[in-house]
Amino acid sequence: MTIEGRCMKCKENKTMKDAQMTITSRGGYMAKGKCADCGCGMCRIMSKDNADKAVADGEAKKAA
Repeated sequence: MTIEGRCMKCKENKTMKDAQMTITSRGGYMAKGKCADCGCGMCRIMSKDNADKAVADGEAKKAA
C-alpha cells in the first residue's frame, strides 16, 4: 500500500513521498507529505487502522 493523495497543482491523485502521520485537532489521522512529481505539499485523511498500518509498513513516519 502506497500513500496517495490529491495534488492540487497536478490536479490528480499522486503518490506521496516523505509522508508523516499527524493527529488532527479533532483526533483524526492525517498523512502529510510532498507530491512525488512536482514537490507540492499534499495531505490525506486516514483511519486509525490505515495510519498505523502505513507506519508499521515503513511508508510513513510518526510526526513529533
